[in-house]
Amino acid sequence: MFLNPGETAWYSQRGRLALARIRGGPLAPNLRGSVWFVAVPGGTEVRVEVRGLPRYRPARGGQPPVGPHGFHIHERGDCSTGNSSDPFQAAGNHWNPDNQPHGNHAGDFPMLFSNNGLARMTFFTDRFRVPDVIGKSVIIHENPDDYRSQPSGNSGRRLGCGVIREV
Repeated sequence: MFLNPGETAWYSQRGRLALARIRGGPLAPNLRGSVWFVAVPGGTEVRVEVRGLPRYRPARGGQPPVGPHGFHIHERGDCSTGNSSDPFQAAGNHWNPDNQPHGNHAGDFPMLFSNNGLARMTFFTDRFRVPDVIGKSVIIHENPDDYRSQPSGNSGRRLGCGVIREV
């Protein structure tokens, strides 16, 4: 966990904290993690810890690599599995409140690099504030995001999902 109980209480009392608890779907059932959204001066700090990511597999025979993993905010806070071979479609597309081309969506995050199934990262964004993302979802994809292909970066199937909730 990235926040100690005192920090959690302080940010929460000020409406400056949200959390998505990531759960893997049928393609990555052991995937678990947390994505914290913390209000900081000028924007939002995003803190991520995920376990159970699939092992990296290089591209072969015209197939894309598995990992590093595309990582985004999606439009809707619906993590229902739906089709087990193409899960989490109910979460919708990448969150793109200002209609930018892919690579510039407010919900486009840096990729997650797995080290024996573990990924940890902290980054800052000024593209949104914590209240803007409450009720949306975080999705972890199977493949790397190319940050160019429209509309979603060719990042592949959805491995895990978590709804962003105010803490």
